[in-house]
Amino acid sequence: MTYIGRFAPSPSGPLHAGSLVAALASYVDARAHGGTWLLRIEDIDAPRTVPGADRVIMRQLRSLGLQWDGEVIWQSQRDAAYRHALDDLTARGLVYGCACTRREIMESHAALERARGAPLALLDGERPYAGTCRDGLPPGRLARAWRLRVPPGEETFADRWLGPQRQDVAHAVGDFVLKRADGMWAYQLAVVVDDAAQGVTDVVRGADLLSSTARQRVLARMLGAHPPRVMHVPLVLDPATGLKLSKQNHAPALDLTRPLEALALAWRALGFGPIAADRPASFLAEATRQWARRYKG
Repeated sequence: MTYIGRFAPSPSGPLHAGSLVAALASYVDARAHGGTWLLRIEDIDAPRTVPGADRVIMRQLRSLGLQWDGEVIWQSQRDAAYRHALDDLTARGLVYGCACTRREIMESHAALERARGAPLALLDGERPYAGTCRDGLPPGRLARAWRLRVPPGEETFADRWLGPQRQDVAHAVGDFVLKRADGMWAYQLAVVVDDAAQGVTDVVRGADLLSSTARQRVLARMLGAHPPRVMHVPLVLDPATGLKLSKQNHAPALDLTRPLEALALAWRALGFGPIAADRPASFLAEATRQWARRYKG
């Protein structure tokens, strides 16, 4: 099987030390397998998109020697593909309209806790959906969002970094949103449609996205796609706060006047030792060799 990987940043700002770890890991994994490394700009969340950040990210990657293969895809240009997927699922009775507001979902969450007799864990800050609109909209209400009918059963998969994983999506998440109340496409739908369209076989990304994997696997199969293999690498934490380095937490942009230093710090975060190199190309060549010895296969 031909390996196809991808790096898919959101252009909400420039790359920082945390996002470089994911970029570096996905790059060397693709090169270690003799595969293709794609770049996809995940800019469907318009309010979070910073104009010009996509071009900044592309310049940063090039300056670090992380050159992608083929054409770049922007999710903001993929509306027709997402609409086609939603229409297909709807025609098969796998999607339904939901009228619930955020407040109503919180109230139904509390009722679900009472019914189960135990507090419910939040997943990615989201409350499990209680299925209020699953059997039809309340009288006089219109659909605000569109949800997938999640089938019962446990989803199991092997994570190449973290080992065996399992999640009962119907219990932990419930019927999740594919098109949001604000009219924008949900991340889960866009990423699954694009991975399938690009033939992605392997996803290497940060551990903060592990909890999305079971949902994406369920959705991929419902769309007739084969879920890619996954590897979720460690997050970089801010030593002062203990929070994940992220654009939302105001992580500083990479200092590209010292690209080798940036690569070395990311490499160390992945659990590897120092690499003697005088330029990014030689650093990445040796990193690929070391990665292949540990993770190829």
